Amino acid sequence: MKENSYKFKWQDIGNIEIGRPNLGRNTDVAVYRLMQYTMRSVLNNELGGEKASEMFFKSGFLAGSEFCANLLDTSLDIHAFIANLQEQLKALGIGILRIEEADIQNHKFTLTVAEDLDCSGLPITNETVCEYDEGFISGILTHYTGLDFIAKEIDCWSTGDRVCRFKVGLKDGKK
Repeated sequence: MKENSYKFKWQDIGNIEIGRPNLGRNTDVAVYRLMQYTMRSVLNNELGGEKASEMFFKSGFLAGSEFCANLLDTSLDIHAFIANLQEQLKALGIGILRIEEADIQNHKFTLTVAEDLDCSGLPITNETVCEYDEGFISGILTHYTGLDFIAKEIDCWSTGDRVCRFKVGLKDGKK
């Protein structure tokens, strides 16, 4: 996996049922955050904060695209697709998705994620920290629609809010 040409594929997750017959699919959120925030620390120190944020966004985008392709029904209309997405995010313990505003015709949304896997309960730092989530949401919607979506976090637990709020639209406002 150390090859420069490695590209993640859904199959790389492996067969969890065979590999973890006693421990199963679940783990503590602290373990996930341990991986994420130590990785963020190393990337920040090695590449700088801006580049580290970019890497988290790109990773989230790839994850969102693969998540959509492998766990969501992309044949559904937008309303049913969002319901499917909400169900999957909650069932997998990623967060509770709500749509606050939806301008479907112009491809603009405001959405929130409560109990977000990445940041709910973090100390207040007055900085948004969910670049991975921005990429994840962007990847899901881009894969589903074939349009180039971008999500930007505007509120975060670490800025003192109790949900993560994202403005979502087409990249550069283009269709």
